[in-house]
Amino acid sequence: MIKKISFVFAFTMLIASCNEKKKETKEEVVKETMERVHETSLPLDSLQLPEGFKIEVFAEGVDGARSMAMGDDGTLFVGTRNDKTVYALRDEDGDFWAEKVMVLDSTLEVPNGIAYKDGDLYVAEVNRLLKYSNIEANLANLPEPEVIYDDYPTEFHHGWKYIAFGPDGKLYVPVGAPCNICDRTDEDERFNTITRMDPDGSNREIYARGVRNTVGFTWHPETDELWFTDNGRDMLGDDIPPCELNRVAEMGQHFGYPHCHGSNVSDPEFGKDNPCANFVPPVQDLGAHVAPLGVKFYTGTMFPSQYKNQIFLAEHGSWNRSSKVGYRVMMVTLDGNKAVSYEPFIDGWLNEETQDQFGRPVDLLFMEDGSMLLSDDFGDAIYRVSYVGV
Repeated sequence: MIKKISFVFAFTMLIASCNEKKKETKEEVVKETMERVHETSLPLDSLQLPEGFKIEVFAEGVDGARSMAMGDDGTLFVGTRNDKTVYALRDEDGDFWAEKVMVLDSTLEVPNGIAYKDGDLYVAEVNRLLKYSNIEANLANLPEPEVIYDDYPTEFHHGWKYIAFGPDGKLYVPVGAPCNICDRTDEDERFNTITRMDPDGSNREIYARGVRNTVGFTWHPETDELWFTDNGRDMLGDDIPPCELNRVAEMGQHFGYPHCHGSNVSDPEFGKDNPCANFVPPVQDLGAHVAPLGVKFYTGTMFPSQYKNQIFLAEHGSWNRSSKVGYRVMMVTLDGNKAVSYEPFIDGWLNEETQDQFGRPVDLLFMEDGSMLLSDDFGDAIYRVSYVGV
């Protein structure tokens, strides 16, 4: 009996010792992670920004970081496309380094799109929308999500979604073309559209048509009009068709796909009986194959005044061009609703000589102080861009 008790005691002490070592190891990992803000392996000095701007790492280790949404209490929520994960990031001490990177859910189907409204987190899978209620109060004990809509098409091709709430309080959800180039709207009229609905999933309607694959949209800060990026079709060569930046002036407008691409590229198969003149042209033709994703108007006060109400958009970069293009953040300067320039704001993730890249920008979000957060699903990071003056 004495031997048995001694054995149990010894085994208990061994487990306690192992747990203590695990605790120490965990603390060392946390310490190492905290120090990486000053020792990032990402070559940020390769990036070119306008004079007076600075880019730093806000968070690393966010695998496949895509769409972002900010909670009322400062939690940054991040969706992914090739992972099944939604993250929650916390900068507890306000030093613009997220020392807490939490996995909220790792069981989802392509949770690219996320949105936040009235304390609730909305997540878009391929064919359904989920709502996590009172999310910031339940980060450590995630509630079971409510399915608010589950009847979107199940096609994976362009099935990942960007979602956002508009100034009208409605949730906007795109339905991409289930192909490179086709017309299947006779099967389901929601293909090639942007839809919208009430927050509870009711009153769904089509808001814009002829949209091949938008993975970013926003609203003009003065007119409340919807502006969106659209990815052009493939397999027409290196230099056509252009990708697009579009403006929706009224509900129901058609933006050309699959008949017309950009301002005036008629599709060789679908454009014969539907000329480009029949559709709403882009505000700006973007580069061919640059894959524009996130787009936002700058409404903060940190950046100089010439940036006020101008457009920033992330070009994720080409995947099938003979030489790569994109991999940068662009700025579109407007005069009213007319684009007067389209030029790089941050460049350098792609080494054009070697054709190697260390990052692919995805989504933009502006913080309360006016700085920009930028997600990167190749570098698995979130950057912060600030203006420090000249």
